[in-house]
Amino acid sequence: MAKVIFKSYNQNDSLLLPPSLGEFVPQTHPARIVSEVIDHLDISAIESEYKGGGASSYSPRMLIKVFVYAYMSNTFSGRKKERQLQENVVYMWLSGYAMPDFRTLNLFRS
Repeated sequence: MAKVIFKSYNQNDSLLLPPSLGEFVPQTHPARIVSEVIDHLDISAIESEYKGGGASSYSPRMLIKVFVYAYMSNTFSGRKKERQLQENVVYMWLSGYAMPDFRTLNLFRS
């Protein structure tokens, strides 16, 4: 009987050069198309609604990308979008690793 050999497994292994999130999103992934299209949209009307002052705001362009991709993936709930931003590498890449909470997401939607 042959000896069983397992691949190395270490959850706390640190990398010398951590990969960027973009390396985990294939070039042909629909999220890349969403990102490219929204990067070319004129969102000045949305940006003009921001009042300024106070704490910094999340980029409306990033939030639009998250919403469009979420709707394409049949994710409509603000809480589910928040969870995806915390757990799904595609959402993390789209948001630039920003993690707005469900209240922020729902406020932006309204």
